Order: sequence, then C-alpha cells, then structure tokens
Amino acid sequence: MAEKAPQKTKIDKIPDGLKFAFGGLAGMVSICVVQPMDLLKTRMQLSGGGRTTFSMASEIVRKEGVLGLYNGLSAAVLRQALYSTSRFGIYDNLFEYYKKSNNNVPPNYLIKMLMGVFAGSVAAMCCTPSEVALIRMTADGRLPPEKRRRYKNVFDALMRVVKEEGVLKLWRGATPTVARAMVVTAVQLATYSQAREMFIPYVPDGIALHFCAAMMSGLVTTIASMPVDIIKTKIQNAAKGQSQLSVVTNLLRNEGVLSLWKGFVPYYARLGPHTVLIFIFLEQFNAAYLRYANSQ
Repeated sequence: MAEKAPQKTKIDKIPDGLKFAFGGLAGMVSICVVQPMDLLKTRMQLSGGGRTTFSMASEIVRKEGVLGLYNGLSAAVLRQALYSTSRFGIYDNLFEYYKKSNNNVPPNYLIKMLMGVFAGSVAAMCCTPSEVALIRMTADGRLPPEKRRRYKNVFDALMRVVKEEGVLKLWRGATPTVARAMVVTAVQLATYSQAREMFIPYVPDGIALHFCAAMMSGLVTTIASMPVDIIKTKIQNAAKGQSQLSVVTNLLRNEGVLSLWKGFVPYYARLGPHTVLIFIFLEQFNAAYLRYANSQ
C-alpha cells in the first residue's frame, strides 16, 4: 500500500522582516495618492487664517501649477519609508509577541495603545530629518520669492540644512514630532485593530472590513492628533533663532485655542484616505504573501 504524502503545514504568519517591508511599502504607495492634501494641510496650518481649502488649492495651482500640489513628494516618500516601516514592523511584532505569551489572546485596547506609543516614538526619531525637509519643501511656495529655500529634492534639503544650520537642526521639532507619532500610532493602530475585531461579525473579511475599520481609525486619529501636528509644523518651519516655546505661545495668543484644529478638512481628507489606503495595501500585501507561500 502506497504511503500518503505528508500534508504540508499551512503558513499563516508573516516573517518579521516582511512586516517591516510591507508597512513601509504600504505607506509609500499611499502617500503618493494623498500628497496634495498633505501639502494643503501644511499650508493652511501655516497661514494666518481666513482661508478655505478650495481657495488655498486654487492659489497653489495658479501660482505654482498643478505639480505644485506635489511639492515635497520626495521627502514624503522618504518619510514613509522610515516612519511606516518602523512603526508597523515594531507594532506587529509586539502584537504577535503578546498573543504568543498569552495563549493566543489578543491584547486589549489599552495595551494596543501602549504598543503604538512605543512603536510611534521609535519611528518618529528615525524620520524627524525627513519630516523637517517635508515641512520646509511643502511650505516653500508660500514664502516671498527672495526668502524661498528652493530645495531640489529631499537629499538636497537634508544636506543644505546640515551645511547652513548644523546637523542638530535635522531634529528640530523632534519633541512634538515624537509626541505626534505617539498619538497617531497609538490611536490609529489600536483603533484599527479594535474596530476590525468589532466589525468582523457583521462585515465579511476583506476590503470592506478593512475600509470600515480604517475609516473609524482615521477619524479618531485626526481629532486626537491635530493639535500636536500643528505645533510640530509651526516649530519646524520657524525662523532661525526662534524658540519652540515662543512659537507655541505666539500661536495660542494670536490665533486662539481653536487654531489647533485649523485645517481640519484637508487634514482629515489626507489622514482619512491615507489610513484607509495604507491598511488596505498592507492587508493585501500580507494576503498576497500568504497565498504565494502556501502555493509553493
């Protein structure tokens, strides 16, 4: 009697290295779609107020052309390569380690948030130089011609900052950048994981489930992270010699507390779709790998 061929064990885990790679790739692809909204968000945060999203977009197109909406794209892609790679990889590894150590029981929402805080803080320190370059490149068009920095690309921006202002200026605004990343990663990843678990009994597993969970995550993350993001943007674009404390006090004194949510529409229009796209791409990359691995 012929012996049965041993049944192949089904692969249901993503290798640690690919968790980092897929996170970064999902972030880079997503930012290419939403970069115009990111630029609008930055310009509105730096404006004195009284501008609508539409009027700001019209002015940019009129003065800088349609491609002006993509100013700073190289910095945005580099930022995602560093930021998304780190935070998704670290968070996923912490998530799986917790489940393995607790009889396959997933962490609760609070623990997920703490995992996000740690992942976000590490990722933010890695990407702060590219964040400084991104803010300056997207803000350059609003300056008078004689004051524009005119960086050619993200690498030109980084080298000129080091040459003209010193290497430590690459981490200008690192404190609010880390604070924002801690808030965004903690809320975004924890809310997505939690919403996914909540929706799965009612929504079929697939793109529909990922979309619903990501939309909830994007809205909650926008509300929670906007104040820190605006402070970070103001500090990183501040003139040389201006202290971080003076930037914050001038903002609150001149524009009021509600200015911390200025540009909510473009911010959510950027963060909402970016959250949806990044999680959909990430889930599809994971699913494609598992299909390939189990077909071999």
